[in-house]
Amino acid sequence: MTLADDAIAWYHANARDLPWRQPDTTPWGVLVSEVMLQQTPVVRVEPAWRSWMTRWPDPAALAEDPPSEAIRMWGRLGYPRRAMRLHACAVAIVERHDGRVPDDLDQLLALPGVGTYTGRAVATFAYRQRHPVVDTNVRRVVCRVVEGKPDAGQATTTADLVAMEALLPEDAETAAVASIAFMELGAIVCTARSPKCVDCPFHTVCAWRLKGEPLPEGPSRKPQRYAGTDRQVRGLLLEVLRHTEGPVPRQRLDMVWTDEVQRARALSGLVEDGLVESLGEDFVLAGDGPKGDVQKLF
Repeated sequence: MTLADDAIAWYHANARDLPWRQPDTTPWGVLVSEVMLQQTPVVRVEPAWRSWMTRWPDPAALAEDPPSEAIRMWGRLGYPRRAMRLHACAVAIVERHDGRVPDDLDQLLALPGVGTYTGRAVATFAYRQRHPVVDTNVRRVVCRVVEGKPDAGQATTTADLVAMEALLPEDAETAAVASIAFMELGAIVCTARSPKCVDCPFHTVCAWRLKGEPLPEGPSRKPQRYAGTDRQVRGLLLEVLRHTEGPVPRQRLDMVWTDEVQRARALSGLVEDGLVESLGEDFVLAGDGPKGDVQKLF
């Protein structure tokens, strides 16, 4: 039995029942789930994913709507530029691939906003191909089990991809299941701060556990402060724009935050990121403004 065999057996017995893992999920559904799951817990993503797929079951449906509708549907998932990326992806898929999410890794990586992880995740989970799919959870499992270290750090490297590929079975379908199994293990068993080692299929062979080394003190990554940050102000501004039909006067946006300098900085950032358009003293979500009237904030 290899590590992959053990992980797969564990996965079949313990995997969470998530909608994007169902056999009838389309490659578009997998792509949407992977973008939504970036920096966002599953419990928040699941209802948002269901709503998104009901409204836009394929790339063509989303591409027909303006990006403002994607931002509105994104709601409070956070990091709303992801909604813009999904809309841009949908448009590119329609223009370049006749509305079908490509199954070629290079073509996936060429889509707007699709990086190393997302491209490989779609190729593997949607098209059952053999690629190393490495996120924070996978890196942590491999680092502990194989290298005997408690934490793999924050950034995925080429060495991480090589290490994961060495663990994959040669058969593509089996390798795809192994990839999601390693990821699931890291998400619910081999967690950063409270690993459930007795429940792990690698309990007897994990190099880190056998060495008896403790977890590093403190969190594996510094928690991001939210209250009082520009990110919070951006969210408040977007909330007003999402729930208002037509242009929103600057005076209305001025009411959401008392610090004028910070509010102006946050609003300027939204415009620069392409999430908001400035129409003189009024503002709209991207795609809602009349073409030709869009101005820079400053």
